[in-house]
Amino acid sequence: MLEVRPTCENCNTSLPYDSKEAMICTFECTFCRDCVSLLKEVCPNCGGNFTERPIRPTQHLKKYPVSETIVFKPVDLVEHYKKIDNI
Repeated sequence: MLEVRPTCENCNTSLPYDSKEAMICTFECTFCRDCVSLLKEVCPNCGGNFTERPIRPTQHLKKYPVSETIVFKPVDLVEHYKKIDNI
């Protein structure tokens, strides 16, 4: 079951359960579309790619609530770019 994290890890923008701006990697690191573009489509945590996060249907929120845990770890873009240039 996806956590459906509430914000972008890089800029802390709100990404509610029904956001079409939310992107995730295979480990469910969560970023907004703008930050994914800045990150050149490469997750700074695992090196994987991103995909659009599915929207949890409203009728399932009570039984399967979304996460309220905020993960805020701004990315050092200079270091990120160096790392992905060496991949």
